[in-house]
Amino acid sequence: MLRSSVSIPSNIAEGCERNSVPDFQRFINIAKGSAAELRTQVYISREINVFSDSDAKGLINELKSISKMLQALHDSLKKP
Repeated sequence: MLRSSVSIPSNIAEGCERNSVPDFQRFINIAKGSAAELRTQVYISREINVFSDSDAKGLINELKSISKMLQALHDSLKKP
């Protein structure tokens, strides 16, 4: 879970430094994948009682929000 969570901002930073819109978009997509991976890990953690339902729901909602923000960033780069 730590690796997935660190991967999200790391991929955003790496993509931003590429100085290429297509590269930045690709790394945003990778960051979105890491967010989905982490969300899945939270679901599994809830099922095996590592997280309570309320803690898991809070994390899942935050990760969904992060994914939406990443999609909005990706989409904003498509504009001329």
